[in-house]
Amino acid sequence: MTTPNDLSDKALAVFAFAAYHQLESGDLVSSLVSNDKSGHKADPAAVAELVGADLATQHEDRLRLTDAGQLMLSQIIDRIRGSWA
Repeated sequence: MTTPNDLSDKALAVFAFAAYHQLESGDLVSSLVSNDKSGHKADPAAVAELVGADLATQHEDRLRLTDAGQLMLSQIIDRIRGSWA
């Protein structure tokens, strides 16, 4: 099983972005825009890493978190809050 310790900083940045949006909105984040066509895009190496680790799938301009990716996101948010489930 992949852990945050196994991921590059660029891959962790994708989770940081997802965590920000989930914490800010209060809504569950299950996918992210990987390229908004306005100059903002996820690092291609990070996307490839997350897909290769089965933490996400790429569908056109969206990166969808797999069940394992959603679990990791929830664990990262728990860590931010000061706990580890």
